[in-house]
Amino acid sequence: MLKDSKILVTGGAGFIGSNLCEKLLELGNKVTCLDNFSTGKKINLKSILNDPDFKLIEGDIRDIDTCMEACKGQDFVLHEAALGSVPRSINDPITSNEVNVSGFLNMLVASRDQGVKRFVYAASSSTYGDSKNLPKEEDIIGKPLSPYAITKYVNELYADIFNKTYGLDSIGLRYFNVFGRKQSPDGAYAAVIPKFVSLLMKYDSPVINGDGSYSRDFTYIDNVVEMNILALTTTNKKALNTVYNVAFGERTDLNELVALLKKHLGSFDSRINDVNIIYGPPRQGDVPHSLASIQKAKDLLGYDPRFNIDSGLKEAINWYWKNLK
Repeated sequence: MLKDSKILVTGGAGFIGSNLCEKLLELGNKVTCLDNFSTGKKINLKSILNDPDFKLIEGDIRDIDTCMEACKGQDFVLHEAALGSVPRSINDPITSNEVNVSGFLNMLVASRDQGVKRFVYAASSSTYGDSKNLPKEEDIIGKPLSPYAITKYVNELYADIFNKTYGLDSIGLRYFNVFGRKQSPDGAYAAVIPKFVSLLMKYDSPVINGDGSYSRDFTYIDNVVEMNILALTTTNKKALNTVYNVAFGERTDLNELVALLKKHLGSFDSRINDVNIIYGPPRQGDVPHSLASIQKAKDLLGYDPRFNIDSGLKEAINWYWKNLK
């Protein structure tokens, strides 16, 4: 079903998007990347820029004409473009809303008008908000704890309405703390794993917000790529027009995470084991604990993630050691 398809990846120069572009080309498809490079990087596309089956459009999803042009002739859309980060959305809720809600709506309209067969989009585990339930199950959510979380929940509502009103099939993927190759350690809103890896490699002390007991379901990039492919290729009608957790289904607290980082980095440089950890105040808008149930994805899509936190970190740190040194 997927080979020889035309697939648009928005945010295709970003961490997740660029990994998706590479895999889709490897599987024999024609891939178009739409990115404005606000957070994505051209270096992430270095290996595929000259591939005859790859096309790069530099543009912004906030512009409806750009979205229409990018969707023209596409079979599928993988919508990864967004402004991530809870702190960023707290500091600048207006831009987060413009990109994550208005931009998302533009892409839905363009996909509808250009006859796209299926719209698969990046949702977020932040949608669970203040729900105390563990593990997180798709049908039980709480109130959002940040502007970012609101934007990602609105995406789900819009996708549902576009199916019911216009017949556009979609699947939302609630990502849980994705990590892996090409994830940037730079900037104020860098994710915890690349940020800590970069600091430890320089023998600098990472700062843990809180006492280190906050936990996350850290999810390696290859599990995420697998889930996107399953969402694109499923022929199970019951699997469409809903949302899925994308995770491994295990919880790791930040103290355990640092111990694993030191273990894998220490195999390259034993001095990293002696770097001290600093503890700071908890971060506003942070959810204390996150753990996904992946049963729905297993049952309806056949999802079977291969990488747990330990094996994923080993792969990721091998990549960082080669590319950050």
